[in-house]
Amino acid sequence: MRKKKKRALWKRFQTNLIDPVGQLITALMMILLIILLGTLGYVVLEGWNWDEALYMTVITVATVGFGEVRPLDASGRVFTMVLIVLGVGAAAWAFTRAFEVTLGDAFWSSVRKQRMKEKISRLSGHYIVCGYGRLGWRIGQDLQARGEQFVVVDWGDGAEQRLQHDEIPYVSGDATRDEILFQAGVKRARGLVSALDTDANNVLTVLTARGLQPKLLIVARANTEASESKLRRAGADRVVTPESIGGHRLALALLRPGVHDFLNRIFSFQPDLGIDVGQVTIREHSPFNGQTVAACDLRRVRNVSILGIQLPNGEFVLNPDPDRVIAPAETLILIGPAEAIYELEALYSWVV
Repeated sequence: MRKKKKRALWKRFQTNLIDPVGQLITALMMILLIILLGTLGYVVLEGWNWDEALYMTVITVATVGFGEVRPLDASGRVFTMVLIVLGVGAAAWAFTRAFEVTLGDAFWSSVRKQRMKEKISRLSGHYIVCGYGRLGWRIGQDLQARGEQFVVVDWGDGAEQRLQHDEIPYVSGDATRDEILFQAGVKRARGLVSALDTDANNVLTVLTARGLQPKLLIVARANTEASESKLRRAGADRVVTPESIGGHRLALALLRPGVHDFLNRIFSFQPDLGIDVGQVTIREHSPFNGQTVAACDLRRVRNVSILGIQLPNGEFVLNPDPDRVIAPAETLILIGPAEAIYELEALYSWVV
């Protein structure tokens, strides 16, 4: 146990010697240590009291040129010379590191991270994207196109640099760890998507997120179809296999190119998108509760059509009859102008 602690302390010391901020902290600690040892030395060698010894040590390390508190003997002079050399060296090191930290990238990176942390702490009802590879980047683009707030969880210098460049809130760390998801605001989040490279990491992330937030909407990436059932058992509400979807879209482009082009138009998620598909879940006090499809009058008022209705058991009623009555817990699947869709979702999706 003691060996492990010594190794941990040594690794921490080595890390501090590499990092400019760590070097500054180490230099300041050395100055404090020199002052403590200098004070003790004057007390032992010269027999001074503690306040005299501390005063002499400070003016010696600071090299301000004040006179000696009391005359020094030979051993006191040698001790003072050593103290000056050590103090000046430590002070010069601290000053150099402070200059580098203040004007270098390390300082401003630290400032950005602190601001990022404060911004994330104020988020609520946001989404968490775990993994910022090609798929995670695409997810982020789609969320930005819809004006949604989200936080990315990833680690590695490459991902961090891209996230800083794109000005996207992020937490640097392993998404399978509780403390990292807490930093991303999992308790306040609306949903989480796990888009990591391996199915094992996605399963662990889903398990961790579900344990921290039982009501969280979780979507997971499955790299193989065999992993879909595992991710669902881990707690994922939806599982997406990019390879399977890509194959279906390629076949659709070959067999029904017009349908393919239509779906591309709807799901392009571009900022200037003219048409989109949305959803509104009917709550008890929703104005659509108890209304017929025709009575909702969405086509005339907002130029929005009801493509289908998802029932509480997950089944769909496609192209519902105009006289069909809408019930609570059902979800209307809508298509129409993007702005009208977003407005309807904002107005009625959270009506309780």
